[in-house]
Amino acid sequence: MSLDVVTFGCRLNITESEVIRREAARAGLGDAIIINTCNVTGEAVRQARQTIRRLRRERPDARLVVTGCAAQAEPRHFADMPEVDRVLGNEEKLDARAWADDTPRVAVGDIMAVKQQRMHAVDSIEGHTRAFVQVQNGCDHRCTFCVIPFGRGNSRSLPADDVIAQVRRLVERGYREIVLTGVDITDYASGDMRLGALVQRVLSDVPELARLRLSSIDSVEADGDLLDAFANEARLMPHLHLSLQHGDDLILKRMKRRHTRGDAIAFCDRMRRLRPDVAFGADIIAGFPTESADMFARSLDLVDACGLTLLHVFPFSPRPGTPAARMPQLDRVLVKERARILRDKGEAALRRWLDREIGARRSVLTERGGVGHTEQFLPVRLASLVAPGTLLDLAIAGHDGRQLLAA
Repeated sequence: MSLDVVTFGCRLNITESEVIRREAARAGLGDAIIINTCNVTGEAVRQARQTIRRLRRERPDARLVVTGCAAQAEPRHFADMPEVDRVLGNEEKLDARAWADDTPRVAVGDIMAVKQQRMHAVDSIEGHTRAFVQVQNGCDHRCTFCVIPFGRGNSRSLPADDVIAQVRRLVERGYREIVLTGVDITDYASGDMRLGALVQRVLSDVPELARLRLSSIDSVEADGDLLDAFANEARLMPHLHLSLQHGDDLILKRMKRRHTRGDAIAFCDRMRRLRPDVAFGADIIAGFPTESADMFARSLDLVDACGLTLLHVFPFSPRPGTPAARMPQLDRVLVKERARILRDKGEAALRRWLDREIGARRSVLTERGGVGHTEQFLPVRLASLVAPGTLLDLAIAGHDGRQLLAA
């Protein structure tokens, strides 16, 4: 009998899947498949349902449990599937008691009632060379396109001492790079401590940590201590993934974002002055309701204006219950075409960055399959297989348009 966890979505889900695996095993669950779902897009939910049906065909006798953000937001959606044996909410999935046989078939509590973030320590992240440490969960903002609060609840942060303990635990187990993650990590607040002070404390209290990286941040929330850390801490990686979403001010307002196009450009300019080698990634939505051709052009222009390198492009997906789902929608063919154009723009920007890397020497953290990543999170194809988790100083000989090639 085997206990398998299938994970969709973000780094937060990846981290929580390790807790799920441990707590379900402690409860004695066996011959089971747990699907930890994502709810960010309609496509993510569709893929989860498709996977559930496939897994039931492949393992007809296994118990099939669905949890995660999609299960939290739409429990009946999955409970009504004949393939599903149980549905657990996002808070319940991390509690060993919820995995016992005597709990209800559908156990999904009110996520908005959760006020504290509990520490769920893990010893490893299966299949990953870098480890993720959850410092925050939930979101207090209500962007008009977003369903994340429905699955994650309101913002809550882990005490700094717990964060330090988890980082130290993972470093002692051999991890060279730690990624601080959450739903809205720049909203981190534990007492008077904000994210920047937390970053500085992690680096000072765990001197043996080689590399610290941040997951996606909201630039408008970046505090002064965080900027100081980027300017002065070499172990804080020069890579920022920004939640930008669009390049046009009116669309940003309709999204209920809290920054303007000018704010995004000014932030990137400032960070580049503080850390000239910084690389920027970004989330951008194509085809948001009411988006005109000129508005879309400003998202395209933002790639160059901010110097973006690593784009995550999302064709707009109307999510039930959100204000954006009630706005005038664009034709789906047009939405997908604009997403393709934006991805092409991102690929061209990446190629230009890769061109500039040829001849440079870079610190590369090796991973499985003969690949690794630089400090700027650029992918590198190694010349030979090296044990995962090794830091190498490598010369960059070329690239194939998507990844660097080590000499």
